[in-house]
Amino acid sequence: MAPMHRMAAGAALAIAILAPLLPGFPPFWVTLLSYIGLSGLVALGLVVLVGVAGLTSFGQAMFVGFGAYTTAILTTRYGLSPWLTLPVALLVSGGLAWAIGAVTLRLKGHYLAIATIAWNVSFFYLVGNLDFFHRNDGISGIPPITLAGIDFGDTRNFYFLVLACVVLAILLTRNLLNSRPGRAVRALRGGALAAESFGVNTFQARILAFVYAGVLAGLSGWLYAHLQRAVNPSPFGINMSIDYLLMAVAGGVHNIGGAFLGAAIVTLLRDQLQTLLPSLLHAQGNFEIIVFGALLILLLQFSPRGIWPHLAKLAGRLLPQGEKPAVPEPSEAQVLPPRPQPERGAEILRATALRKQFGGLVAVNDVGFHLAAGEVVGLIGPNGAGKSTTFNLLTGVLSATRGSVSFLGEEICGRAARHIATRGVARTFQHVKLVHGMTVLDNVALGAHLRAASGPLRAALKLDRAEEARIFALAWQQLHRVGLAHCAHLVADELSLGQQRLVEIARALCLDPVLLLLDEPAAGLRHLEKAALAKLLDRLRAEGMTILLVEHDMDFVMNLTDRLVVMNFGAELAQGRPKEIQGNPAVIDAYLGSAA
Repeated sequence: MAPMHRMAAGAALAIAILAPLLPGFPPFWVTLLSYIGLSGLVALGLVVLVGVAGLTSFGQAMFVGFGAYTTAILTTRYGLSPWLTLPVALLVSGGLAWAIGAVTLRLKGHYLAIATIAWNVSFFYLVGNLDFFHRNDGISGIPPITLAGIDFGDTRNFYFLVLACVVLAILLTRNLLNSRPGRAVRALRGGALAAESFGVNTFQARILAFVYAGVLAGLSGWLYAHLQRAVNPSPFGINMSIDYLLMAVAGGVHNIGGAFLGAAIVTLLRDQLQTLLPSLLHAQGNFEIIVFGALLILLLQFSPRGIWPHLAKLAGRLLPQGEKPAVPEPSEAQVLPPRPQPERGAEILRATALRKQFGGLVAVNDVGFHLAAGEVVGLIGPNGAGKSTTFNLLTGVLSATRGSVSFLGEEICGRAARHIATRGVARTFQHVKLVHGMTVLDNVALGAHLRAASGPLRAALKLDRAEEARIFALAWQQLHRVGLAHCAHLVADELSLGQQRLVEIARALCLDPVLLLLDEPAAGLRHLEKAALAKLLDRLRAEGMTILLVEHDMDFVMNLTDRLVVMNFGAELAQGRPKEIQGNPAVIDAYLGSAA
């Protein structure tokens, strides 16, 4: 965390602790602050789910209801202590989130949003019509929380319990997002295809984001039940789910602080509008909903990233910045051990009669070639020849219509991209696929996903630091290798196209591949950068790595490759050494061009 951010966070925490202790601070406002904290927990889950993972949910009030009804039933019907019901409420919320997510998260876009609405509506009418939940009358007589003689039924005591939960949730969320599983979740927004190609199970990452948001909502529900001392279906309907989403969007759905800023704005504004609007209009009604709707439209129009970025920019002007961090050397942590390379000259990959049809279009037509350990092979041809489609077939991004791909003696045709990555196949893409908003260093570290094993629980509790140190030591090493160590702390979006391609290569090298597939790696590079890239690929070849590359720069290809495979209209046109290809009449006519 930057010094400015630490200063702002410390000031906010100090105010949150000291304000309710001031003499004459109204108990009503203490209660209102508690409600802001409860709503902020739900909005924090939405920051992870919507802002980070890119998944829209209109069902978070349902998960609040899971936590609230679990503790209400267990404390009133079975006499359990509220502290014993807390882990149960979290397990119920998380377990049901996992079950719902396993069914629902296979949907995308607006279908996913509609499905979460359906789940929430179903839950609302379920608890409102079953005797087990006391129908619309709800459950009352929920006992207050006590601990070591402290009565959390007291307004101020309960507020500090909520504040403790908020601080803990923020720390756990930061730890989770800055970890191996957190990078997988962050990659879902715009980088899912690349993440799959480096071994990330993107469906599990979606489930993780959904469950984590559900658990935070369940915690909010547990607290809510013991604050209100009664529950009924009303606070868990679709309207409240929309309010939670409004809080996240208004504050800044891409920022942890935005969750609580949005919760404060919406909660305080609703409280004031509920008093002010009926007196102004001389009528009773939920007029604040109209105002919220108008404000949301204006916000999406003029500040789609919410209010938090504007506050951060203002704070950057008012607070001291401190020195920018110097570019550190790679961590002293031991770098992950390299993967053993096959014996030079041994067959690495063989593609046989590989074919891909899109309806009536044959994009790849019975192409076949082989690769041997320690050689650089170029796959060339005019635009539309099927080169990138062939790459996608080899790496599992697309499934072949027919044909065979054998890698180190194992048939991999038709296997998922993440399975092929585990075998030691890494790639870059024709159109750069970095995770926007993530730093260069984090993007490169994503390539080492398969070389670590820490899960979300270890990450959230910060028990994965030794493993993370080794991952980042490897990421630093690969950034130095491609000459971009000075850009490590920049956001990937800030780099030029040529630099982004080098970041992709560094990320691929973090997998420590046996086979490296490069799709137009020299595109966008200047002359000196191309020369440096050629030297890097020469060193990799000397180390025994096998490289297959697509490239349109013929000087680059001819001076680097051992063999060439030429494609035209999806079919193999020729194979041979660069000098043979340069003199092949069919290749000259189709691609290289002939003298006038």
